Amino acid sequence: MRMLLAVAIAAAALGMNNTALAEGSVEAGQQKSAVCMACHGPDGNSLNPEWPNLAGQHASYIVAQLEAFKSGERQNALMSPMAVGLTEQDMLDLAAFYEAQAPAALEADPALVDAGRKLYVGGDQESGVAACIACHGPTGRGNPMALYPVISGQHATYSASTLRAYASGERANAMMQEIAARMSDEDIAAVSAYIQGLR
Repeated sequence: MRMLLAVAIAAAALGMNNTALAEGSVEAGQQKSAVCMACHGPDGNSLNPEWPNLAGQHASYIVAQLEAFKSGERQNALMSPMAVGLTEQDMLDLAAFYEAQAPAALEADPALVDAGRKLYVGGDQESGVAACIACHGPTGRGNPMALYPVISGQHATYSASTLRAYASGERANAMMQEIAARMSDEDIAAVSAYIQGLR
């Protein structure tokens, strides 16, 4: 009897969140990604280090970011106009496609990797910078349920500009704003370099 009740409760909970169960089509996403290729590459691996790699990124995170661009919550001169016309299904399809792609292996700057590893793994108690590993995991794979993105293999240039955007308040995320605001330029460069080489 308890087992039946537990199953009924679980089924009801799942039914209440149909959008979380919605899935995208990798094939449809590939077709829809044609306009994204100029910046993010044909397989989500950007050739320009100023633009993010999307290959292997959690679908839930991609959808959340596209929704933020579409609503205006997140602003970007290139992405905001691209997201405005996307439907929910378009976002799900694009997210499914990019999540299914293999990220390219990038290398860390050997001169910065040790300092970057220390920050990533242990943070900096003196400045109050939290360890990146706590949310993004030991290999930078993040947590899709908590919307913590995959950051491993991300271009150092893009990661550094993102951290600076959090520090300035240009990008909104209370936790990341607080962490990034405590980081020096050297910290940002080092941890971004380390992230680039993570696999």
